[in-house]
Amino acid sequence: MTERVAGVRLAPYTTLGLGGPAGAFVEAGSSEEIVELVAAADRAGEPVLVLGGGSNLVVSDEGFDGLVVRVASRGVEVAGDLVTAQAGEDWDALVERAVREGRSGVECLSGIPGLVGSTPIQNVGAYGQDVSQTITAVRAYDRRAGEVRDLAAEECGFAYRHSAFKDDLGRYVVLAVTYELAGDALSGPVAYRELASRLGVAPGDRVPLADARAAVLELRAGKGMVLDAADPDTRSAGSFFTNPVLAAARAAELELRAPGFPRWDMPEGAVKVPAAWLIENAGFPKGYRRGPARISTKHTLAMTNPEMVASTEELLDLAREVRDGVLEKFGVTLVNEPVMVGTRL
Repeated sequence: MTERVAGVRLAPYTTLGLGGPAGAFVEAGSSEEIVELVAAADRAGEPVLVLGGGSNLVVSDEGFDGLVVRVASRGVEVAGDLVTAQAGEDWDALVERAVREGRSGVECLSGIPGLVGSTPIQNVGAYGQDVSQTITAVRAYDRRAGEVRDLAAEECGFAYRHSAFKDDLGRYVVLAVTYELAGDALSGPVAYRELASRLGVAPGDRVPLADARAAVLELRAGKGMVLDAADPDTRSAGSFFTNPVLAAARAAELELRAPGFPRWDMPEGAVKVPAAWLIENAGFPKGYRRGPARISTKHTLAMTNPEMVASTEELLDLAREVRDGVLEKFGVTLVNEPVMVGTRL
């Protein structure tokens, strides 16, 4: 555990390169240290921000007036098909290891930046997979109860880009996650049409794990979604908006405004609508700029800080313009995917 340091700028610890200073900043190298630091701060009435890879975070220009605990815990344990990783493990490194070792279930989640600890919070997903399909347990510190708990998957409240942890962001601190990754040289059934097309297979087919990973990395890189210091489009928080899920009545209203709009069928007559389509058809193309912030030139869903000179408010002004434009044209309210710290959309 390192010493507490005052005034550390948070911008370098986020992929957006945004965020003001921390009241105090400390790095925790183990689950025990994380719990010790958070519990002590709670007893003292000090606000706490638990910081992972900073890839799904928008921090205000004023920063965070409290203790920032940067998660740096390491370690992976394997028991049969169960793989337990500490919260500070790099997510993509874990996926690469699973593919290399012939463990199926997370190959389509390749290239997603961030740490293991963030995956259950957001129910991280891409290309037809999400972590709720393989998570069996999450070890977390329950700040309300003041104890470490092992939560079974069914206690995690997983839904599309959502979980019980996200419902109450201040309650739990994820310490470790257990995934069930079956020994299998083939991927799960390829569920995403774009990925199937890249692989040259039909939806539902299975492919070698390494092929699935390579195709996903290619697709993500083409959208600026694989971190690359030389690519300004990767200076983002990934997809800034979630794909709206509309109940049948709301979908019917959208059909009147935009006949034949693209959709994915969901249970009970609901549909999921691609936010990227809504944004582009509301008049915000790739590369659309507002001051020093712009929409990625590769992917409409990413708000970027390409020259690393934008402020948080300047980037959020762009996101608000996009949100309001989509609402005006389509009657659909886009919801931000990244977690906001000290600010709001």
